[in-house]
Amino acid sequence: MVAAHGVQGQLKLQSYTEPPANLLGYKPWVLVQDGREQLIDRPSGRSAGQVLVVDVPGVTERDGAMALVGAEVFVDRASLPKPAPGEYYWSDLEGLEVVTIEGTSLGRVSHLFATGANDVMVVKGERQRLIPYLPEQVVRGVDLEAGRIEVDWDPEF
Repeated sequence: MVAAHGVQGQLKLQSYTEPPANLLGYKPWVLVQDGREQLIDRPSGRSAGQVLVVDVPGVTERDGAMALVGAEVFVDRASLPKPAPGEYYWSDLEGLEVVTIEGTSLGRVSHLFATGANDVMVVKGERQRLIPYLPEQVVRGVDLEAGRIEVDWDPEF
């Protein structure tokens, strides 16, 4: 949750689904804040540009919404659609070892982030590298069972 919206307890939520409004279809949500979890059985809301405006049951005024800013929303993996062949959820890639086509280990995927042009893997090893997630151009293969991503990438970059 990134901000309160209005005076009736609604919140602005940054969604990482594609498209962002798909998050509204995944139920239930688990709202996590300061180590506490709250189950939200029937999330509701609407798209508002780059964010969602959502209602949290029991939150009916701005102060209650402000108290939830910073909370994260999680959904059960089983409620998500299966990725198509060659597609992966970011969480599937996090922690995988990244090796060059020559076999040089660059480290492990810490996390990914989106840019306007493409997604980027943050790879942490002896140093941090930002490697574009471009299948066939840079990413030559993903082997979930082996825990590896093969990339065509100069280790000096």
